[in-house]
Formats: sequence, structure tokens, C-alpha cells
Amino acid sequence: MRLIITWFINAAALLALPYLMRSVSVDSLGAALVAALVLGLVNTLIRPLLLLLTLPVTFLTLGLFIFVINGLMFWGVAQMVGGFHVAGFGSAILAAVVYSIISWALSSLILDKK
Repeated sequence: MRLIITWFINAAALLALPYLMRSVSVDSLGAALVAALVLGLVNTLIRPLLLLLTLPVTFLTLGLFIFVINGLMFWGVAQMVGGFHVAGFGSAILAAVVYSIISWALSSLILDKK
């Protein structure tokens, strides 16, 4: 049940993103749900491999290259999922940061109630 709630929280964060950034658009709730699912799968399966492969660059940039990796994955998901659009790579980096903050805040409000 917690996994499904997290999925809906991430979809809600994607739906909120166009209100904060003009360079991101989400056409419908269905597109947000699919994009949240694909983003979760990419973060689970591909992100650890990318972090391992780019470890020297990440070390040299004192961890700042992780923002580039997150933006690359966010932009890649926008290219794969219809109805979810990001204007460019720079916008994808900023959108990934804002998406993470929104998702974290919503998760803190909803899931941490005990």
C-alpha cells in the first residue's frame, strides 16, 4: 500500500511542476502516473549504474555531477513518455531538483504520520 501511495505522491509532484516551471508540461493525470512509474523504474534500475560509472567525475566535482545525472534521467523520461514534456536539458536539471523537493515535502506530510 505504501508503494502505491508513493507512486501517487510522485505523480502529484509531477502535476504540480508545470505550475512552478513554464518549461515543463504534463498533459493529464494518466501521463503523470506513467511518467512517475517510469521515473521510479529508471531511478531504481539505471541510476545506480550511472552513479557507479561516473564516480570519478562526481568525486572531482564534489558531488555536483549528480545533478547532471538526475537531470539526464528526468529529460530521458520526458523523451520516452508521451504527454510529459521538458523544454531542454538545463530545464530538466532544475525540474529534477524542484520535483525532488515537492516529492519529499508531500511524502513527509502524508507518509510520516504515525
